[in-house]
Amino acid sequence: MPKKVFITGASGCVGHYLIEELLAKTDYDLYLLVRDRHKLQIDLSDRPNVHVIEDSMQNIGNHKDLLRTMEFVVSTAAAWGGEEAFVVNRDKTIELFSMLDPQVCERAIYFSTASILDSHNQIIPKAGQIGTPYIASKHACLEAVESSAIRDRLITVFPTLVFGGAADKPYSHLSKGLKDILKYVPYARFLKAEGSFHFVHAIDIAQVVTHLLTSPSVPQSPARLVLGMQKLTAEDLIAQFCEYLNLKVGWQFALNPFLIDTVIKLFRIEVAAWDRFCIAQRHFTYDIVSPETFGLMSKYPRLANLLEEIK
Repeated sequence: MPKKVFITGASGCVGHYLIEELLAKTDYDLYLLVRDRHKLQIDLSDRPNVHVIEDSMQNIGNHKDLLRTMEFVVSTAAAWGGEEAFVVNRDKTIELFSMLDPQVCERAIYFSTASILDSHNQIIPKAGQIGTPYIASKHACLEAVESSAIRDRLITVFPTLVFGGAADKPYSHLSKGLKDILKYVPYARFLKAEGSFHFVHAIDIAQVVTHLLTSPSVPQSPARLVLGMQKLTAEDLIAQFCEYLNLKVGWQFALNPFLIDTVIKLFRIEVAAWDRFCIAQRHFTYDIVSPETFGLMSKYPRLANLLEEIK
């Protein structure tokens, strides 16, 4: 009998890539929880092994009996702000994992965010104390699911900056704004700032998750896997943007935290406590994994690959 996989947030950017990967590489029965089936841009008309459940995470309790039959669960659903963030990202996600049958569930994959971790992949306490509703709710949920009845088969993935999207797939928030960011590069190339980060494309996330759901050998659970490519510095970012736009990088004015703080005070810019924390931190680097970690090949290993897609 084919394994059964329950996927939340299936109509999102990562969800679309994951569905395609699972359909291409497995015979699993997919159960897709979506608020609006019309947001699914994949033709599922000839896929008898795909079952669309039109409902929201707020009503996840209605599917308790079905969830108890699932061998695999992938929780990607997220709310981005307000009280809904705590309801969806914390309360209902915890409820989802609590309804899984430890005698049936073989593997559970929970999507968190790298923003709640430090450079050693340890939880940042301030994420729960001063984080935005999205950050704080993810922080609270992680501690709960790692204490759940299925913690011994739990794998938490922490995507870094997520890009992705196409004509037949929804774009991530960052990919939507990439063209607008390029408009400011002619001016930003004269600025120099200290900082570093990772990014990952949704198709590479899907590759890793599909591997985790199909490989007999997976990281010991509860595992924390930060998904990302090799780090980029702020200087690398400007240089590669300029190369793409055929612009030269010449003299640069150094932006330091003191100067940024001065500008904030001078122009009375409202900055939340979490934003101030991020400005002071500057470096968002982690012990990462990528498709290569599992013997696969990244489809978008470099920023240049993302920029090429814009064309």
